[in-house]
Amino acid sequence: MVEIERGLPRVRGSVKWFDPSKGFGFIVADSGGPDILLHVNALRNFGQSSVCDRAGIVVSVQQTQRGLQAVEVFEVTPPVDEDGETAGLVEDEEAPGAGLPLEPARVKWFDKVKGFGFANVFGRSEDVFIHMEVLRRSGFAELQPGEAVGLRITDGERGRMAVAIASWETASNRRD
Repeated sequence: MVEIERGLPRVRGSVKWFDPSKGFGFIVADSGGPDILLHVNALRNFGQSSVCDRAGIVVSVQQTQRGLQAVEVFEVTPPVDEDGETAGLVEDEEAPGAGLPLEPARVKWFDKVKGFGFANVFGRSEDVFIHMEVLRRSGFAELQPGEAVGLRITDGERGRMAVAIASWETASNRRD
């Protein structure tokens, strides 16, 4: 526990697991200690409906009768790969789409089983393809229809496709 935010300790850790259908999961703090309950409402207040396993996360926590619970999410970062490098929206030249602006979009549909879905950028008519690997690289487990997100988009062989995804909260705070 590093900082105190509005009287509550701020904790940096990683997502142990999160099940969007159940609406909760658990965080393991970098500093150790008991698992921290992460409820979907805390994520939704941050602008995401899911988060992938092993994603980095910073939350404020409170003690409840059942243990520690995340109250507010401040940051979600993509999981670290086998090489110890973070993929996704890292702001370096090697990150997928790092030079592309975040465009505001709304998820049309996403099928986790099929491994892909589509979104629409505000003010544009064409669909933007979203692949499951881009979702994972960006720290998401899945997307819900109607969910607002920020997309870094490139032109692919068969149309526009997302190369990185950010929560709406991140996209609205970061105008590239």
